[in-house]
Amino acid sequence: MAEANQNTNPNPAPSGGEVPPNVTIYINNLNEKIKLEELKKSMHAVFSQFGKILEVLAFKTLKHKGQAWVVFEEVSSASNALRQMQGFPFYDKPMRIQYAKTKSDVVAKADGTFVPREKRKRHEDKGRKKKDQQDANQAGMGRNPAYAGAYGAAPPFSQIPYMGGAKAAVPEAPAPPNSILFVQNLPHQSTPMMLQMLFCQYPGFKEVRMVEAKPGIAFIEYGDEMQSTVAMQALQGFKITADNPMLITYAKK
Repeated sequence: MAEANQNTNPNPAPSGGEVPPNVTIYINNLNEKIKLEELKKSMHAVFSQFGKILEVLAFKTLKHKGQAWVVFEEVSSASNALRQMQGFPFYDKPMRIQYAKTKSDVVAKADGTFVPREKRKRHEDKGRKKKDQQDANQAGMGRNPAYAGAYGAAPPFSQIPYMGGAKAAVPEAPAPPNSILFVQNLPHQSTPMMLQMLFCQYPGFKEVRMVEAKPGIAFIEYGDEMQSTVAMQALQGFKITADNPMLITYAKK
């Protein structure tokens, strides 16, 4: 079967090879110990920097262990993701990425949600929750080009749903630029690995520190304030989930 070849081929097809570029990338050599939901959320967080994602697919069956599919809206997004993330250490294992077969029967048969580009309209009608999430992402796109990689600009401070409630307001006197960033409004399921995957793309990254007793916040350290500023501008307002645009400021020392 065509899909069997896709699942067992250890070497991703190079761009321009037998599998033509399309909106879906196929990833294997993934860490099989990671829980399915965490894997899908982490992959969405990492790959959404390249463009709008319609679906992340991964399955519990033994046949599909260590594999996933990411369906982008645009071919260019899939191409950039394949090129830039090839061999990237994801949960301590280098990802192997190739374009998915244009008619990926394995995905369609596994859960019935994958559809090719020409049937995307039907795909977008697959439930109100997914449509609402897509609409939210579309509404924010292109509002502030300074925030590269984010779906949209960070909303006004007054509109951000802080985990701590009304008292958790932005300080009146922001901390001066320094090498440590303070990240707020993270979804509670965020993990250090998810944040590391996002922030280590930028030069000078050192570490992620999360406070177990206070979900929704994290500290990200870089080598100097110039490096931290680049990362802050690139990821300001980035949405790990549709309802959680990151708010990034300099940490108080």
